[in-house]
Amino acid sequence: MAAPPVLVADRQLVDERVVTLAPLCETEGLTDIQTEILKTVRAFVDKEILPVATELEHADEYPTQIVEGIKELGLFGLTIPEEYGGLGESLLTYALAVEELARGWMSISGIINTHFIVAYMLVQHGTDAQRHELLPRMATGELRGSFSMSEPGCGSDVAAIRTRAVAAGDSSYVIDGEKMWITNGSTANLLTVLVKTDVGAEGAHRNMSAFLVEKPPGLGEVLPGLTIPAKIEKMGYKGVDSTGAVFEGFEIGAGAILGGEPGRGFYQMMDGVEVGRVNVAARGCGVAWRAFELGVGYAQQREAFGKKIAEHQAVLFRIAEMGTKVEAAHQMMVRAARRKDSGERNDLEAGMAKYLAAEYCSQVVEDSFRIHGGYGFSKEYEIERLYREAPMLLIGEGTADIQRMIIGRRLLEDYKLS
Repeated sequence: MAAPPVLVADRQLVDERVVTLAPLCETEGLTDIQTEILKTVRAFVDKEILPVATELEHADEYPTQIVEGIKELGLFGLTIPEEYGGLGESLLTYALAVEELARGWMSISGIINTHFIVAYMLVQHGTDAQRHELLPRMATGELRGSFSMSEPGCGSDVAAIRTRAVAAGDSSYVIDGEKMWITNGSTANLLTVLVKTDVGAEGAHRNMSAFLVEKPPGLGEVLPGLTIPAKIEKMGYKGVDSTGAVFEGFEIGAGAILGGEPGRGFYQMMDGVEVGRVNVAARGCGVAWRAFELGVGYAQQREAFGKKIAEHQAVLFRIAEMGTKVEAAHQMMVRAARRKDSGERNDLEAGMAKYLAAEYCSQVVEDSFRIHGGYGFSKEYEIERLYREAPMLLIGEGTADIQRMIIGRRLLEDYKLS
């Protein structure tokens, strides 16, 4: 195997040059405030995330310093209304910020995604007391959110969950059961958990409730009756912790039910997941964008058969397809976010954006990996990390097959024969 074409430090300089010149992922119609926020986030990514992301990822180390920087930027409160101490920005602004963060390291976007979903659900469905108690602390990053639907025996089949909350008198519940795949499970201190509650409603989806559980960060028994087991070891998506949660006779007040009334949890969670799918689409866009930058930069440095490999038609075609997919996914994601911001139903657009961005991300990363040749297999090169991160997007917030079911059913609704 020949020596690498440039040193690691030099590769970083080339990457920055490509970023500066590349016009992909531009968004029309942004306000001056949105533009300034995104410039700030990109500068933070280039300076604070990209230089250390691969090292932290390989060590599976929680990025404490980066998270502190995100707190200082105010990103934990980006979409929280100003009356609660946030910036009051739109889903579009948030999605574009996530795209920038994921371009640096996808795990960073995961740290704020569950937080964002919980904050969104509080704004949309919480009681006045819950909003005033929790949102100001969430805006500063003092209180960081995570949420849980999945269980060891069910993933996308939310109706099959078994974790149950049983009323213990008029003012409290006792929760028993086990949850799985909680992003930020050990580091977050606010867990929104979906459980079964027998409220006499018809249909499996009508007897679920979402509880807001404040807990200390950490592993083990963090509260009486609530244990956060060891972190789940993963192929990629490292740095950010993924855990389970075991409830054994965990007692909690009835005032912790999101919205104050049992039986609405499924619809509250699905509303949160809908905006979460826009977020996953944004992550796919960011990872694909970075993979394109790395691929197009490397192709203009590496020589084979007497010329830069970018001048070979086979590689040139890969670059063309990669750039097209990056741009198409970005525009689809922007459309889904803008539709939600307008107050319209966007489950079709969010499903399409998530499905397309995840699939295209996987393909763009694969092509960039191929462009790198044998060096793509080396941990010295950043593309190796992206290659392990991209598959998570195919299954997060509903698998690709689930997205196709959602998309297909919605299209049949819109195109139903009369």
